[in-house]
Amino acid sequence: MKQFVTFQIGDHLLGIDILRVREINRVLDITPVQHSQPYMRGLINLRGQIVTIFDLGVRLGLGPRKLTERSHNIILKPDTVGLLADSIGDVVETREEDIEPPPANAGEIEGKFIEGVLKLETDLLVILSAGKLLEYKPVQQLNIKTGH
Repeated sequence: MKQFVTFQIGDHLLGIDILRVREINRVLDITPVQHSQPYMRGLINLRGQIVTIFDLGVRLGLGPRKLTERSHNIILKPDTVGLLADSIGDVVETREEDIEPPPANAGEIEGKFIEGVLKLETDLLVILSAGKLLEYKPVQQLNIKTGH
């Protein structure tokens, strides 16, 4: 059996393997970082540990998320990275064989982040790959010419 923490980004029901989740919190005092990737929302101080927060909407190609009273950070382990979600859902448990491969067309969500899909009674759960979400591409160096 596998368990997934579920959450919403816009109208999309998404999930991530519960074994990758350290905690879920409402720490929303996010400090922006200049010259970072567009999907990097900023940093939070989580009980003395600095955690990088990714805006899942931007990362998945769905646009930046607005912070609301329902917004949460999903802090992953072993990484010091959090994922900003619009809202948190339930934990879903399923057999591994019930997870279907990613569809050829995943709608608006960028397909490279999708591990599989799970048909629920009333919805389709898109299962994300934590590893793919956290792949980092460094910011390109600015090539500034001086007048000297």
